[in-house]
Amino acid sequence: MADANRPVTLAAIAGAHGVRGEVRLKLFGEGAEALRAFSVFEAGDRKLTLKSVRPANQGAVATFVEITDRGAAETLRGTLLTVPRSALPALGEGEYYHHDLLGLPCVSTDGAAIGHVAAVENFGAGDILEIEKPGGKRFMVPMNARAVPAWNADGVTVEAAFVE
Repeated sequence: MADANRPVTLAAIAGAHGVRGEVRLKLFGEGAEALRAFSVFEAGDRKLTLKSVRPANQGAVATFVEITDRGAAETLRGTLLTVPRSALPALGEGEYYHHDLLGLPCVSTDGAAIGHVAAVENFGAGDILEIEKPGGKRFMVPMNARAVPAWNADGVTVEAAFVE
């Protein structure tokens, strides 16, 4: 299990929306609905209490108790909204949070150390792990049972045929 206190970024404030303190959010999770599971977010050195959230073009629009006008909303542009890892819902068998894979060491099925997970991307056809080799060269593998036969909190195993 990942560090329970490690902050997980769920969204970033992209700017003000309207004049009443609403903010536009860039989402890094499952969508606007998923944010409703949380009432309070860490926002830099302060806490923000969620009043409402709704889907919007390329993200969501949210209202926080502490933000009451456009000026206050504008000053928070770029602020990341996080929750502790322990606040996220439990995972089912075979599920993972992208956050938990980042930084994990990677080995190939032939036992060779190949680097670490540098990023998890999804361009629409499923998750893709971006693996960084020592020296900085990166390559990508699909996050499926053929290419990644095993993963856990200690590391990721990549099928040797997928290693560049």
